[in-house]
Amino acid sequence: QHGPVFTIFALGKRFTFVTEEEGTEAFFKSKDLNFEQAVQRAVENAVSVPAEAFYQNHGNLYSMMKGKMGPSNLHMFTGTLCKELHEHMAHLGTEGTGDLNDLVRHVMYPAVVNTLFGKGIFPTSQSEIKEFEEHFQKYDEDFEYASQMPECFLRNWSKSKKWLLKLFEKVVSDAERTNPSEATSKTLLQHLLDNLQGKHLAPNYGLLMLWASQANALPIAFWTLVFILSYPSIYKKIMEDLASVFGKAGKEKIEVSEEDLKKLPFIKWCTLEAIRLRSPGAITKKVVNPIRIQNFTIPAGDMLMLSPYWLHRNPKYFPDPEMFKPDRWKEANLEKNAFLDSFVAFGGGKHQCPGRWFAIMEIQLVVALFLYKYEFVLLDAVPKESPLHLVGTQQPMAPFRVQYKCRE
Repeated sequence: QHGPVFTIFALGKRFTFVTEEEGTEAFFKSKDLNFEQAVQRAVENAVSVPAEAFYQNHGNLYSMMKGKMGPSNLHMFTGTLCKELHEHMAHLGTEGTGDLNDLVRHVMYPAVVNTLFGKGIFPTSQSEIKEFEEHFQKYDEDFEYASQMPECFLRNWSKSKKWLLKLFEKVVSDAERTNPSEATSKTLLQHLLDNLQGKHLAPNYGLLMLWASQANALPIAFWTLVFILSYPSIYKKIMEDLASVFGKAGKEKIEVSEEDLKKLPFIKWCTLEAIRLRSPGAITKKVVNPIRIQNFTIPAGDMLMLSPYWLHRNPKYFPDPEMFKPDRWKEANLEKNAFLDSFVAFGGGKHQCPGRWFAIMEIQLVVALFLYKYEFVLLDAVPKESPLHLVGTQQPMAPFRVQYKCRE
């Protein structure tokens, strides 16, 4: 290692890491770095989209998703998602015991899928969901390894991938058959189908969209609840905020609008603070022309990686970096959709995650509904994050069991 830049060799490639904030502007804005070339092979391995089709579709699909899921369009999802979350929270019953990660997954997965893909075209009923969950969980679990390795080394993962792609053939067929003419009535999947060149690849892109909508938002919703429940003063503050907007907690159902979420900024701060603490290990671009960062010249062909996980733990940018401190987000200009300086969990420049505002909204909504409806007793210590994943949100290393019951 040499200060803010170091290089490792793996999988026959050179990976160079930038660990300091000084390199972020060059990383996100330089034309000597290419995002598509860095992720194309991973997409090809993970969902079997060949290079030519990926380059042909990526820009158009990115623009479509960025527009449909931007801040000005969130109101089109909030009401439906709130209704879906209520429906699937009802399956948890009035009381019970379980791993909070599983409880969140059982509620968020079907609710988000029905919102983005359309109700009734996906296996989200309790009777159908078990086999799907087993395959999707295996697919998600080894996604990072499968994006870099031949499928023959990951036979169980490959089997789940093929099962999911087969399922998506039916999902796409149903979505095409019910595709309305009015743009405002279309699901996100239907918008994807309208913009996709190479319709035979629709199941592949549908699977990629499903993974992108689930893989990071679910664990961050879990971590946000874990941190809130583990800090009594923060938990108390959130319950006071919820009561000020919706009345005393314990009503059967509350309808949460986008305007209501704006009155609950502290939940948004908690969400962003959980994202800061459990960010991806790396964001990758390919060096297409030699680039100089500080005193280092990185040659063409390297995979250049910026680490949100390390950057978010630098006390120069985030004082008390290991502490869960939602109040630090008071300094961010969130009304103008600006994060704190040096916060790079969603990337930067023209390739920021197009679903970031939807993800933050859905997590806020899940947190508000869970805490308003249930009282929790914690049965386990807060789990540590797993060090095994470089890409995507850090997963818990151990279960986090809770007892829950409806508020009276």
